[in-house]
Amino acid sequence: MTSTVELPVWLFGLILLFAIVTAASHLLFPSVRWFFRRRMERAVAHLNERLQRPIEPFKLAQRHDMIQRLIYQPDVTRAVAEHARAKGIPDAVAFEEAKRYAREIVPSFSAFMYFGVAIRLTRFFSRALYHVRVGFVDEAAIDALPQDATVVYVMNHRSNMDYVLVTYLAARRSALTYAVGEWARVWPLSRLIRALGAYFIRRRSHSELYRKVLAAYVRLATEAGVTQAMFPEGRLSLDGAPQEPKRGLLKYITDAYDPEARDVVFVPVALNYDRILEDRILLEAKARGGKGFRARISVILGFFLKQIWLRCLGKYRKFGTAEVRFGHPLSLAEFVKYHPTSAGEDLAEPLSLELMGRINAVVPVLSVPLVAAILEDAAAPMTLEEIKAAYVAHMDHLGETAQQAQDCVAGDATETGLRILVGRRMIGEDDNRYFKKENQRDELAFYANSIRHLLE
Repeated sequence: MTSTVELPVWLFGLILLFAIVTAASHLLFPSVRWFFRRRMERAVAHLNERLQRPIEPFKLAQRHDMIQRLIYQPDVTRAVAEHARAKGIPDAVAFEEAKRYAREIVPSFSAFMYFGVAIRLTRFFSRALYHVRVGFVDEAAIDALPQDATVVYVMNHRSNMDYVLVTYLAARRSALTYAVGEWARVWPLSRLIRALGAYFIRRRSHSELYRKVLAAYVRLATEAGVTQAMFPEGRLSLDGAPQEPKRGLLKYITDAYDPEARDVVFVPVALNYDRILEDRILLEAKARGGKGFRARISVILGFFLKQIWLRCLGKYRKFGTAEVRFGHPLSLAEFVKYHPTSAGEDLAEPLSLELMGRINAVVPVLSVPLVAAILEDAAAPMTLEEIKAAYVAHMDHLGETAQQAQDCVAGDATETGLRILVGRRMIGEDDNRYFKKENQRDELAFYANSIRHLLE
């Protein structure tokens, strides 16, 4: 018992290291985690006092606890058993597969990352790139949304800037939870996106087990009152025009909806830009039949370095206006009341059409899309005065929609649109006449298509 044991120095150091780590993990780390957890809870409580819709406890739950809760949902456990039988694999293997899906989906929301970092970055990029403008069809109705309702912002998908712009503009209302596609599942971007409360979805997954896990998560978030944001179109528009809605996430919400429980209120949000950063990338994807986006990192980095260099030289100009408009909210309880469905009917289909209709009705009419539409329809080159006259005629035709969305007086807006389109070589100018270029027809139509449904 008292005899001396000789050990090499390296082995003694290794034993000492293990002892320190063990002591820290059992004694020090829990205390440190508790200390920072308490500080975070106080910060969130202070933050909730100034938010219109406080951060829900569901978002603040530990990620491990939420994963465990998700995989032990009754419908998920049934799906695990069915998946095991269908594939001829042990239940434990199917359960681990479901757990892997849950880890992939469940975010790890950080209030500090969202409000301390993300909001500042989105504000900086939004204001640096665009003249940002917000419009409301019925702001009073949006401000008066019931506190106990789950609010879901449904948006058209024009650009990846949509995430940035709406996050920034909705900062005083609540923290949004996005459904994000496969493009963001790359490290370290995936860690950042999870910290912002977004969850990943596989848009082309054919696994019934995966869909059950995803549906269970959406149901739990909706039942908990989590403020969400989603794109009914599912993906970016490749030709600039509004797309047919996809029912996926909406179906998960409607299938789990309980009229006796919390109401779900959808807020239509329409976005439009004088310039979309990835417009040519989208058109190239359209030419390939919509098969993926080819955006090289070198090109993206070169683009931003060029903008920084122009700013240093004092020659930088913003990319026009970016506008967000909020339409009339739609209560799911009211929609169900006036759209009763019989057994076997899918409520998500008429709901998706109604929501896309409300979104498309409030798409902002900006100078570049309207000037692009005028020149696209022109049979011959037009003078500045002719374009201004056509601009005013369209504004009169659009009425209240245009009055709430127009940039400024028709003359200034026309000149702004022409300047941007000429600068991007989408139209030509000769002898004070403007004309569409044959090799830029798709580019011109891309912007005109965003408001074509309003003009017609």
